[in-house]
Amino acid sequence: MVRGRKQSSMIEKEHICNIMENYEKGKITIGTLGSHSALNIFKGAKEEGFRTVCVCKKENEMIYRRFPLADEIVIVKDFECLLDDNVQKRLRQLNTILVPHGSFNAYLDMDEILNKLYVPMFGNRKLLRWEIDRELQRKWLQRAGLKVPKRFKDASEIDGLAIAKFPGAKGGKGYFLVNSSESFYDKAEYMIKRGHSTPEELENTYLQEYVVGVNVYPQYFHSIFKNEVELLGMDKRYESTVDGIGRIPALEQLQIRIIPTYTIVGNIPITVRERLLQQILKMGDNVVKVSQEIAPPGIIGPFCLETVITDNLEIFTFEISARIVAGSNVGIGTSPYAYLKYGEGMYMGRRIAREIKNGIGNGELDKIIL
Repeated sequence: MVRGRKQSSMIEKEHICNIMENYEKGKITIGTLGSHSALNIFKGAKEEGFRTVCVCKKENEMIYRRFPLADEIVIVKDFECLLDDNVQKRLRQLNTILVPHGSFNAYLDMDEILNKLYVPMFGNRKLLRWEIDRELQRKWLQRAGLKVPKRFKDASEIDGLAIAKFPGAKGGKGYFLVNSSESFYDKAEYMIKRGHSTPEELENTYLQEYVVGVNVYPQYFHSIFKNEVELLGMDKRYESTVDGIGRIPALEQLQIRIIPTYTIVGNIPITVRERLLQQILKMGDNVVKVSQEIAPPGIIGPFCLETVITDNLEIFTFEISARIVAGSNVGIGTSPYAYLKYGEGMYMGRRIAREIKNGIGNGELDKIIL
């Protein structure tokens, strides 16, 4: 397929299966973009006996040389080059299965992933479209019976504390709190001036009720082969400037007019009260069940629910990520929940590789690839 050729429909599973038929099953490699959770994915793949492929921008090559977990590094000008014929051909020659992460959503056009990426991908690429559309996300979560924050369709509807989110997986960059339409437009102008957003993004801002509580991000893995939803970890995010503002006295905050943003700079492992685990496990089960209805065969592999837990121990879910999340990086080695399930040495990157390995061994690789 030539990049840029207009596709009439999404790549079907049989196309990917045909490509997989030409792969040498004993020489499968696991690849991804050099960003986000790549080291997690590569380490897990290596521990399960796979060779690895990193599609990397030149300016980030140093990371994957210093942490030598990528056996092959394919240098590209930008991540959109993943869709180029020569790059795709090279990946197919290396018998590569791609593992998607947040940078696929952030830097690649979803239609092009669905229509032009002729490289086998671990998971269900159909669900990536549901992930990038927050309204589709909301419908998915509601159908699963999860509590979701109120949605404001327009700034004029804001009648309480709300958070303004810009499109795409940008790690919270430019998000800000508002409590009225006036404060929204005032802060939006400020964010544009600071370079956190653009006027075009402002037109597609998603306004959501801000539920006060503790943010908790449970990380799950749905195994097609075991027909089980596993809870493998949890984290909370460390965000700038909102998590650093407490170091500045209130008087100085007012004087210099700090408007905190929510740019993620890192993740912190967390465990929750044991009484909450049953509800969290049921939430994961319900989300998978609905995913099988909206995009058969549903979630394959990792996903994450982005939640806030109130002082009444109510759990609200404000987003879902239908792939590996960067927060799972805190579990490299072993997270408490992965340890309870598997013992030492299990984490999301390795769990992905283990599922691929089982698929090869069982002759059922087609069930987890699309």
